[in-house]
Amino acid sequence: MTQIVLMSDPKVAAIPVAECGERLVDVRRGDSLLVDAREQGPADAFAYVRKGVLERLVKAQAMLPQGLRLLFVEGYRPPSLQRQYFEEYAEQLRATHLDWSAEQIHSAASRYVSPPDIAPHSAGAAVDLTLADAGGHELDLGTRMNADPEESEGACYTHAANISEEARANRKVLGAALTAAGLVNYPTEWWHWSFGDHYWALITGEAAALYGPKEVGAYS
Repeated sequence: MTQIVLMSDPKVAAIPVAECGERLVDVRRGDSLLVDAREQGPADAFAYVRKGVLERLVKAQAMLPQGLRLLFVEGYRPPSLQRQYFEEYAEQLRATHLDWSAEQIHSAASRYVSPPDIAPHSAGAAVDLTLADAGGHELDLGTRMNADPEESEGACYTHAANISEEARANRKVLGAALTAAGLVNYPTEWWHWSFGDHYWALITGEAAALYGPKEVGAYS
């Protein structure tokens, strides 16, 4: 199995950001993507991504087999919310692994939640999404979205062996379209894909990330 590079790896944080200034756009403007409201909040931040990310999602959508759609669940995540998610999961790990060092907790937490300082969601560079049929019903991809490694016994990993053949086939369809459109996957989360962030730059060999963190009000 290929060694997984976690978000906590120093190589990820070492990638510089050459912020291109591209705006955040609302994916609900237009009918290209199905948008799920499960992450909807007071500011509707979840529905925003960078313009270049949306363009690539639309390309990926066009490459799917007939009758299948991308189901967009979450894009932008304010830095404060990202910090909250990371600390909450880290606290869960501390409670169940009393002998782990702070470094071990940080590394393990980054399998599931990106460290706040380099989080792709907070740059508008990442999306959590899945596949749906023409009627908008989610397909079987092996776990619920956002299942953590403990809950799913590792089935949340993109190339996990402990999922059904149907789920494996659906992950392959999703991954082929998104990869062809220029996005990269975080391999501990089959639903998480990004473009233009630190992790994308490392995986693709780019010299710098295109997008850095944005605050919630900076949509344009």
